[in-house]
Amino acid sequence: MDLYARVNILGGKAVRLPRGSVADAIALDADPVERAKGWVGKGADRLHIVDLDAAAYGDYRNRPLIRELVAAVDVPVQVAGGARSQREVASLLEAGAWRVVMGTAAIEDQVMVWELCREYPGRIVVSLDVKKDEEIVTRGWTNDTGRYLEEVLIEISAAGAAAIAIAEVGRDALEESPNFDALRAALSIVDEPVIAAGGVRNLDDLRLLTTLEADGKRLGGVIVGREVTAGRFSIEDAALLSGNTPVGPWTAEELHAARQRFEAERGDASADVAAFIDYLEGRDSGQ
Repeated sequence: MDLYARVNILGGKAVRLPRGSVADAIALDADPVERAKGWVGKGADRLHIVDLDAAAYGDYRNRPLIRELVAAVDVPVQVAGGARSQREVASLLEAGAWRVVMGTAAIEDQVMVWELCREYPGRIVVSLDVKKDEEIVTRGWTNDTGRYLEEVLIEISAAGAAAIAIAEVGRDALEESPNFDALRAALSIVDEPVIAAGGVRNLDDLRLLTTLEADGKRLGGVIVGREVTAGRFSIEDAALLSGNTPVGPWTAEELHAARQRFEAERGDASADVAAFIDYLEGRDSGQ
């Protein structure tokens, strides 16, 4: 499962959205480029960049900054926000984006999405905002579509999307668990990679996402951001748990089991990844 680190950009600054609303944005210390480089240095497999100005206001002032960010890191970068036309998608891909994420436009203009998926195979991701009853909403959670997860997933899959990102409407990611049922349903319906995009509360949620399965398929990725900023866990811990960061000769399953033993023996689930690696390699001073 790939670990995506989120960088939200608003007015040229990296911001955190404590409740998912642009109106509540909190500016962070690091500029977006340095924040992105920091995520990568700590073990993120991918970056998920959200241009909030483009998404909320149709203002594309951040596009040169996104180009700079893409050039500054050596991992794939997918970009979301304001990709509502073929021109904007082409511009982001030309700027170096690995993939472009489409949300409302993918639901409201299905013909365009089909055309883009054919023109740019493997480069278009569709993001779905899902209510608890699995109805799809658009336009920043303000528009109920009357359409539901299963039928929309089938259409997106037929269009040839590279992946499907699923976020839950109205959920406080720091207080409520992910909608595991919706994610499991998505895995059972499509063969394309499914990305959990709604965030997690803690490492326990992340651990459950790594083992979530339906019809022999598991999640292709998870996006994290404010959980790390809020101190729930580190990117290093998340990278280790996702199973893509090699640490010695252990498999992901062995690492998960070892982490549980480590936490039980130490009585501390917040110990950093360096202490855990020492534990694995027999250098733990607490033994």
